[in-house]
Amino acid sequence: MPKLKTKKALVKKIKVTKNKKVTRRKTGQNHLNSKENGKTGRNKKKSTRLFRTDEKNVLKALV
Repeated sequence: MPKLKTKKALVKKIKVTKNKKVTRRKTGQNHLNSKENGKTGRNKKKSTRLFRTDEKNVLKALV
């Protein structure tokens, strides 16, 4: 049986930490950000953790 390939699109969008937590970037950062206040803009720059149920599916897809 051949090796399983990783989903390359998924690899580009997430990061797996040392303790197997999966983080992703927040959405809505591309344009129309000048209308938002500073707090919202700063919060969009931070990475956020996926839900645990989604983490299991993501880690399976990376095998």
